[in-house]
Order: sequence, then C-alpha cells, then structure tokens
Amino acid sequence: MQLSDFDYHLPEELIAQHPAAERSASRLLHVDGKMGAFVDRRFADIVDLIDSRDIVVFNDTKVIKARLHGNKETGGAVEILVERILAPSEGRSMRALVHLRASKSPQPGSRMTFANGITAEMLERADDLFLLEFFGAASVYEVLERIGEVPLPPYIRHGADSDDESRYQTVYAKHEGSVAAPTAGLHFDETILQQLRDKGVMLAYVTLHVGSGTFRPVRDEDVSKHVMHAEWFNVPAETVDAIKLVKARGGRVVAVGTTSMRTLEAASQNGTLVAGASETQLFITPGYRFQTVERLITNFHLPKSTLMMLVSAFSGRENIMRAYAHAVEQRYRFFSYGDAMLLERQ
Repeated sequence: MQLSDFDYHLPEELIAQHPAAERSASRLLHVDGKMGAFVDRRFADIVDLIDSRDIVVFNDTKVIKARLHGNKETGGAVEILVERILAPSEGRSMRALVHLRASKSPQPGSRMTFANGITAEMLERADDLFLLEFFGAASVYEVLERIGEVPLPPYIRHGADSDDESRYQTVYAKHEGSVAAPTAGLHFDETILQQLRDKGVMLAYVTLHVGSGTFRPVRDEDVSKHVMHAEWFNVPAETVDAIKLVKARGGRVVAVGTTSMRTLEAASQNGTLVAGASETQLFITPGYRFQTVERLITNFHLPKSTLMMLVSAFSGRENIMRAYAHAVEQRYRFFSYGDAMLLERQ
C-alpha cells in the first residue's frame, strides 16, 4: 500500500470551522459496504438505521483543556500541549509529558511561568516530548482547568471560546484524559440517546484517551513503515458482557467513532473480546480482519491519514474513495465539526 492510495481532493471551504447549530442537525452519509450504495440523510435518521437488537458503543473519554501559553525564563513565548498526565506515585500528579513550541527548546532545570502563579520545570526530554513538573496548583488537572484552553485541531483556525468548551465535548464525556474529541460522538444529543434506549438498543461505553498523535501525518509513502502512537484504553466487563449478549441474539456491534473501533478491536486481538485496561498501537489498514465491530459511525477524515486507512479497511478502499468523492460533490462538511457517515463492514 502506498500513501497516495488514500489521498483525495478537498476544497478548503468544506472544512467545518464551527459545529452545526444543533448536535443532531448534521448530515449523515450512509455507505453500504456490500452494495456500494450511498444515501444522503440527516443524522437524526440514525435511530431508524440501528436495529433494536444492536448495541452502540461510545468512547466516554473527556477532553481536557490541554493547551497552555506561557513564557520561558528568558521571556520568550512558549506554547504547551499536554499529551499525557502521568500517574502519581503518591498523591495527585504534578507531572505531564507535553509537546512544546518555543523559539529555542528549554534545557533540563529551566523554568516556565504561566498565568495565575502557575510555574513549571522542564525535567527531561523523551523523544519529541518534554517531561514537566508543575507548581502552584493541587494537580495538573487543576492547572489545566484554571488556565488551559480547549486544544482545537490545527485545521480549525479560530481560537477556542466558551462555545468550543461545550461543543468540542460529547454529552456523555466522563473520564478526563483526551487532547482531542472522539468527534463521531459529537452528533449525539440526549434526545437521540433516549430514542435509542426507547427503541430497545443497548448503549455501552469504552474509554480511549485520544493523543495528539491522531493529527500526526504519515510521512513515508510506504504505509507499512508508519508506527502508530500509543493510546491508553479500558474496556469494562459490563461492556464485554453486553456485546456477548447482543451477538448471541443476532444483533450487531455499532462503534461510534474510530476510537471506539480501535478500542474494541485492540481488546479482541486473541480472537475474543476481553475486558481490561492497556495501551494500543493497533494500526488498521486494508487486509485487517475485524473481530468485533460490524458497523461504524464516523466523521470524514483527513487525506492520507491513518483514519482513512482504517475506514478503507472496514468498507473497502474503492468504496470509501467513491463515498468521499460523493461527499465533496454534495458539499458535506468535513473533519471534527463536520458531518458523519454510517459505514457497513464489507
């Protein structure tokens, strides 16, 4: 496989800069993996498209305000994006691995200052990340809540505001830890969720904390040389039990977003879905044999991205490329704040 196999032309004006007025007011492109048919719908139609015997699995991670702006001791500006808050050996964690942008990288032992009396010391460098220890708050989470900004993706050109704080977060977000939203879930509101429950559809949850590596481009034309970034996930035992029950009664597993998909598939690598927490670098490309997921609700993804490869593996590359061409022609909105797709496993 070559990187160019997953490229497509996208007019810049189709990149959504703001969410739809209402979560469920987005459009929905239904792509049938077997028939190769495309049906243009509204997202609210998802209730009719999911069978009462099915189970819908959501990623309940919560986006943290992971972007910080401050200054080095020399006065130079520094921008930080928290990648991972480290588990504390005792008490509350004050250390985090971060991406750091500055005119000159700080050296170990150097200090940075932020708003509200928050400071940080650079302890060491770990590849392209920096280990920082924060001071002036009870935990890194408190630091981010007090002075952090919502880490909008680089293709969204406006600065994060109060509207982004609510809309770049799913209504069922629970466990803090992501630096990017599981965007397929942004279309669900409480009304849609209740309509699914009333229909008899089972709802279940997994957790995968999305890292900033989700935006890292694939740089080698030979796709097989790409190494995925590691992400922490957890599959609760009750979710495993619910999926087993649904499959036994002839229902299907519907994953909401590629993060839910990767979580379920990562936990199924021995052939059976198992509960527990771990890390995954699972890279799903065409030829991958899916173990658990049978339908996928997802947004439209960046050209040449690992997520384009994932959906191509799920519904067939040619089918996906035709679907994307259709979406461009029909003026769908793309990426995080854009419209959605319902994909059938090929």
